[in-house]
Amino acid sequence: MLNRVTLIGRLGKDPEVRRLESGAAVAKFSLATSESYKDKEGNKVETTEWHNIVVWRTQAEIAEKFLKKGMLVYVEGKLTYREYTDKDNVKKYFTEIVANNFQMLERKEGGGGGYFPGTGDEPSNTSAPRNTSNEPSSVMDDVGEPPTDDLPF
Repeated sequence: MLNRVTLIGRLGKDPEVRRLESGAAVAKFSLATSESYKDKEGNKVETTEWHNIVVWRTQAEIAEKFLKKGMLVYVEGKLTYREYTDKDNVKKYFTEIVANNFQMLERKEGGGGGYFPGTGDEPSNTSAPRNTSNEPSSVMDDVGEPPTDDLPF
């Protein structure tokens, strides 16, 4: 079986980063993907889909430091669903992409700071080291769920 998502889109906001009691970092940001087509009258129609992205540990720290609203980013990961009950006892449902890799594809115009490949000021790869063991690469419990402390955002 396969659960794999690959997206290229623009960040809708700067990443929101939290640190769990264990010290692990988790970042959340939105990513917009767009497509266009012509309707039956020949008019160009553009649709935009918004995706909730979550990155953990080293990836979250890199996202916090380098990703900014409007940047074009490549993301790959897996599709996840979760739910929780809020303080008013209302169930909330979330669809998210837990990313295991992302790359910045362009420099944001007029933006200072940030890392872009080839500048020599930071590591050449924005990806966390690949996990070669059989253990999960994110902070997950045995059921594949993120820890509940400090969640939801």
